[in-house]
Amino acid sequence: MTQDGVNQGRRRFLYIAAGAMGAAGAVGVATPFVKSWYPSEKAKAVGAPVSVDIGTLEAGEIRTVEWRGKPIFVVRRTETMIENLQQDAFMSRLSDPQSEVASQQPEYAQNILRSLSDDLLVLEGVCTHLGCSPQFRPEVEPQPFDENWMGGFFCPCHGSRFDLAGRVFRGVPAPTNLVVPPHRIDGTVLTVGEEAA
Repeated sequence: MTQDGVNQGRRRFLYIAAGAMGAAGAVGVATPFVKSWYPSEKAKAVGAPVSVDIGTLEAGEIRTVEWRGKPIFVVRRTETMIENLQQDAFMSRLSDPQSEVASQQPEYAQNILRSLSDDLLVLEGVCTHLGCSPQFRPEVEPQPFDENWMGGFFCPCHGSRFDLAGRVFRGVPAPTNLVVPPHRIDGTVLTVGEEAA
């Protein structure tokens, strides 16, 4: 129907069509903006749990994996290593032998060996002093940095020393033990980034 030469039906149709097009455009512009608030797939992957098969890890051997951009040391300890870690004379050389700083390990690893399984050690390979990566020194023999070395980790940056449970020695720059990340073990698969049941 026309009124003064104006087709009201056509006008209504054009208003509705223009409104729909505007709404579609607004959604098209808003969608990427809203999606930018969510973490990217790469960011999700960085924080995601990491699984590694430890079935072939030999006694006395270390394997390094990456989780959240940090090296994770996985060490299969020998019986001798485990025995040495529990000697009273050795424990007196450590700053926190009982792992009393709770933030350094999950509750299930707050023990002398700092582990779920006596033979398996899982640590963040980051010195608690200034963030360097300590070296794995498993040999039991005098070292330039320690005449009574029983094996462990040595940070070459400033000389901090840690035993084979990641416990820090007295009188070194590092203030606390190496961090034990959350982890669980299912058969021969170690998953870092998930709590043990």
